[in-house]
Amino acid sequence: MKIAIVTDRPREKILPGEEGRHEDQQKKDTVSCIKEVLSKRFDCIELVSSDDIIARLKKEKVDLVFNMCNGLKGDCKLAQLPAVLEFAGIPYTGSKVLGHTLALNKVYACRIFKNRGIPTPDYIPVFDIKDIGKAEKLTFPAIVKPSDEGSGRGIHNDSLVYDMDMLKRKVAEELSTYNPPIMVNKYIEGREFTVGVLGNGSSIRVLPIMEISFENIPRDIPRFYSFEVKAYYRDRTSYRCPADLTDELRERIQETAVKTYKTLSLLDYARIDMRVEGERPYVLEVNSLPGLMKDFSDLPMMAEAAGLGYEGLIMGIVDSAIERTRMYKKRHMHRTMQQIAAIT
Repeated sequence: MKIAIVTDRPREKILPGEEGRHEDQQKKDTVSCIKEVLSKRFDCIELVSSDDIIARLKKEKVDLVFNMCNGLKGDCKLAQLPAVLEFAGIPYTGSKVLGHTLALNKVYACRIFKNRGIPTPDYIPVFDIKDIGKAEKLTFPAIVKPSDEGSGRGIHNDSLVYDMDMLKRKVAEELSTYNPPIMVNKYIEGREFTVGVLGNGSSIRVLPIMEISFENIPRDIPRFYSFEVKAYYRDRTSYRCPADLTDELRERIQETAVKTYKTLSLLDYARIDMRVEGERPYVLEVNSLPGLMKDFSDLPMMAEAAGLGYEGLIMGIVDSAIERTRMYKKRHMHRTMQQIAAIT
């Protein structure tokens, strides 16, 4: 079996400052780690996504794509490669077009959460600075962030705002860099957690819950998972996995994570970020293509705590995608045979 790890072109020229450089280097290191694992069982190659990606995949006779593409631009950039692969009939790891699109668009995701009874912070979408008046419905402090980015992109120390003047300045800055709308969320005080979910259907499992504690970072740094904390204060951030939780709260977080995963139609793996206030877990956002860098990203750390290890995590994602594809083909064949029988 031949697997192609497909990534984006560098985003350094698209994302501002350190964000682009950090993402590009992290992705390069991640591909190296994944390839080392997959090469133990499969013929594995690396490809960079471009206009002719389907032709190159077919030329290489690739059986499965390990999707690592966030996309470069557009409202649904995370879903672009999956859409192209669906069109070409090439199997791939991770969520399909629907799952990525819903998870990436925080406005629609939050609407769905509210409808399904999944706790999430109150929010307003801001398409234009003139919309800022709607923010009076929210209380301060509030968090300002892009509606279609992940991994801390666009969430900086100054994203936590305490009054209308700070809010206007930050929203204007975000609108000049990221796709509208910009999200303005109620800030949830309390403990912060991230939850890894693996698998599909009856085989869905929740990895040990990780608590992210900011108690040891400098006092002048806001206590939330900003880009600066992830990039510059990782050594002073505490990652407790498994988190110290009561059985009741652990079960509540796990149930919320699985409900969120299923509600957004996610597949194979994802990571769900939450904050707990008053024993109630609030879903902050969902990363349908979470980082997989060995000894660095949250999901591999949770996999280590679960006894899977890095190799078990990567192979598990591939096996999940292979099984999902096999079951789809089996169901499709069954339907075809039924249709033929009905005609004859």
